[in-house]
Amino acid sequence: MDHKPVLFQEVMAALRKEGPALYLDCTFGGGGHTRGLLESNAEAAVVGLDCDPEAAERATAFCEKRFEFIALNFGKLATLDRGPFDGILMDLGVSSFQLDTAERGFSFNKEAPCDMRMDTRSGVTAAQFLETASEAELTRAIRDFGEEVAWRKVVRSIIETRETHTWDTTTALAAWLADLLPKHTRIHPATKVFQGIRIAINDELGNLERGLLAAFAKLKPGGVLAVISFHSLEDRIVKQFFREKAGLPIDRHDARCQDDRAVQATLLTKKPIIPTSVECAQNPRSRSAKLRILQKSF
Repeated sequence: MDHKPVLFQEVMAALRKEGPALYLDCTFGGGGHTRGLLESNAEAAVVGLDCDPEAAERATAFCEKRFEFIALNFGKLATLDRGPFDGILMDLGVSSFQLDTAERGFSFNKEAPCDMRMDTRSGVTAAQFLETASEAELTRAIRDFGEEVAWRKVVRSIIETRETHTWDTTTALAAWLADLLPKHTRIHPATKVFQGIRIAINDELGNLERGLLAAFAKLKPGGVLAVISFHSLEDRIVKQFFREKAGLPIDRHDARCQDDRAVQATLLTKKPIIPTSVECAQNPRSRSAKLRILQKSF
């Protein structure tokens, strides 16, 4: 597979430094950003994390003595006995490898078991979630995480039909949702529901919140934290965390006086960096990417 790391040049510009440097790539994936960091500085070392067993297999191709792979979800970053780091990267969401491997069940365009787990060694599959989740859990996944407007209809239909109906494959679930939901936009009716279920079963937002806290704690003074998000829920968490650390109001409802804010970092991106039109044309999956960068105070 031709792996194209998103916002590659922008990430390199944010994290690159001269001389000895230790980096943490929290989402190794295909190793594109890791390779760039190693090649840009002969004195740099990188620790790569990923909970995906297939990412661990890809990491074995890295023969660099300056690289170490650790099988770990960045939501458990606080347990990592490494660091402090000069730079940390989080490239959130589903990797191209996961999307393009049909049997992982992330894509509704390919016949596959309805799985969607980032770590196939633990947790419940998407099919199991649909069969066992409570109404509240389904609502949280489909309304809050998927942001599906017709969430009531979807939740009610799942509960009413799951005694006699199973969604064992991605295409079966996608077809069922296509029949259930009207197609008003250019996106497939299953898109938001798939997103919500995936976020729920992988606890993606909880892992992000825990990972951001641990990542900031593991930065050296002057170290840089760069995060690439792909949808509004992720970006909101990153934006508010970064603004909190920079001593800024996290949103328009934050009425705390300035004396109550602790300035622990500097925002290096007042607005997120987005891909150029050239990158979007070359790699359509980069279109929704947003890069935010924070530097820890010295």
